[in-house]
Amino acid sequence: MVMQRKASFLGALVAFVLTGTMAQADCTRTSFRDQSFTHCEARITDDLRLFLYGSNEQVYGNFRNIDETLASEGKKLAFAMNASMYHPDRSPVGLFIQDGHELSRIVTSEGPGNFGLLPNGVFCIEAGRFTVIESRRFAAARPDCRDAVQSGPMLIIDGAYHPRFIAESSSRLIRNGVGVSGDGKRAIFVISNNPVNFFEFARFFREHLGVPQALYLDGNVSRLHAPGLRRSDWGTLLGPIVGKVVDAPAPRN
Repeated sequence: MVMQRKASFLGALVAFVLTGTMAQADCTRTSFRDQSFTHCEARITDDLRLFLYGSNEQVYGNFRNIDETLASEGKKLAFAMNASMYHPDRSPVGLFIQDGHELSRIVTSEGPGNFGLLPNGVFCIEAGRFTVIESRRFAAARPDCRDAVQSGPMLIIDGAYHPRFIAESSSRLIRNGVGVSGDGKRAIFVISNNPVNFFEFARFFREHLGVPQALYLDGNVSRLHAPGLRRSDWGTLLGPIVGKVVDAPAPRN
């Protein structure tokens, strides 16, 4: 009986450690050039989704509401972050496609603010690959995106920095964005843990992650949900959200 209890305890401990390791693997906190970043990775085989409106046509607004909806599927968020800029009613500023439905059209004209700092771009989830594409290039030869979101500015364009970035800029914020690997099999979502300027943020994608394309998602309201790191940022309601969906653990008896 004692041996059986020890075996059960050890089995439970191993399961706990493995589960914790898997959760931790989704997101990693990294120091780079005396600054701190957290990055989370999704592979094309993962269930990565964009979220805006639920079945009741109400904006999700936060990570908790998404998790509550996913619970009915036996799912949960492995990680999530805000996915682009939005209007006061939480509607997207530019293109937004959720589960094959285009809810907002692409904007290709220059405009005010970071979104209009051309070139901006689109993050697209296609069958078999992720892409980050400059918006006008996207509009000219539109790929078949299951989910897509437009934001701006681009951070890295074919391996080069956005031409308007200034290395010494004093404009520093908590920022978040997404980069895609050259083969399109990985999407890496990054949030700075301390205020950074555009160049410093883009440099993390280029020098540390080595991705050829990267897109700015937002700043100042940037938030991350990473249960594996025991982190879930909160604040006012968000617009579009991107998240990796996984099976929820079965309830204990």
